[in-house]
Amino acid sequence: MPDQTVPETPQPLPPVPSDVVAEADESGPFTESPWLRRLDAVLAVQRPVAVAHVRRLRRRHPKATPEKLVRMLEREYLTAVTAGGAAVGASAVVPGIGWGISLALSGVETAGFLEASALFSQSVTEVHGIALTDPDRARALVMAMLLGAPGASLVRQFAGEALGTAPARTAFWGELVTQKLPKTAIDGLMGKVRKQFVRRFAASQGASILGRAAPFGIGAVVGGAGNHALGRKVVQSARTAFGPAPAAFPLDIHS
Repeated sequence: MPDQTVPETPQPLPPVPSDVVAEADESGPFTESPWLRRLDAVLAVQRPVAVAHVRRLRRRHPKATPEKLVRMLEREYLTAVTAGGAAVGASAVVPGIGWGISLALSGVETAGFLEASALFSQSVTEVHGIALTDPDRARALVMAMLLGAPGASLVRQFAGEALGTAPARTAFWGELVTQKLPKTAIDGLMGKVRKQFVRRFAASQGASILGRAAPFGIGAVVGGAGNHALGRKVVQSARTAFGPAPAAFPLDIHS
């Protein structure tokens, strides 16, 4: 099993409640709900976990350059999320496991996918020498990466509004989230990114969960392929967010 794991077994993340979806379609702020608190907890991987993960990988591959280490993080992440989706899909063919149990397992796998994405994103920031200690910045980064190009565009648009000037075309949007935006602006960015994320997540989650629960081995194909495709979007987002890996490792992650 790859190192792309989290310390605890993820708790199931149920489908997005209808009231949360309705609020995401409105212009006002979210009313805090148990589902949103659970989502925030899933996405807020603590920095020590990411640092330990990168250090462990460096000990296993002491001659790897930062660029090679980032590629290893990408491969481990894609392997983990693809296997997780396929495993839940394959459960539909196991005797005695019905749709209800398959759907419950899918909720666990969804939380696991989000946690793996959070760990991957924060591990990449550590290789780039960015110490991501603020949970709100971490959540905004992960949700923007999961959104892909629309997430990056939203970050740049908000940065222009918050800073009074559009960021340079050569600026990497991940640095805007993790470093350059003032703390006072992060709450506003979080609200905008989270609304888009909840809308897209709710729209895609139902079809994805039902697909993974399909019998006769179909669920395994749907689950694995779907997770792999979304994982590749996160990998591509990470590359555009921070650019090429640095020439040397930061001091914090020296093995």
